[in-house]
Amino acid sequence: MPDLPDIERDGEVLTESATKLEKPKLYKVVLHNDDFTTQEFVVFILQHVFMRSVAEAFTIMLKVHNEGIGIAGIYPYEVANMKAEKAMNLSRAHEYPLLCTVEEE
Repeated sequence: MPDLPDIERDGEVLTESATKLEKPKLYKVVLHNDDFTTQEFVVFILQHVFMRSVAEAFTIMLKVHNEGIGIAGIYPYEVANMKAEKAMNLSRAHEYPLLCTVEEE
């Protein structure tokens, strides 16, 4: 009979390793001002893509208009990219050149 390891007398003990999970890095979606995208459309994007209330959307739109940029939201990387792409695709479909970028927080 071949020499098989004796499982009961192996001597090795399985230990449970403590894996520590880190929170994912967050990224901000930044809207950039331009001379062609209407303020109403920016509010529409903020409400429908970024799920902002009317008051929040209006406040962010004014920040974009007055300061040149505004933060639409802060998300994990994949979500931030998806929302930025969705906002820009909607803008292009309505013939606006709205620019959204994703930056590490």
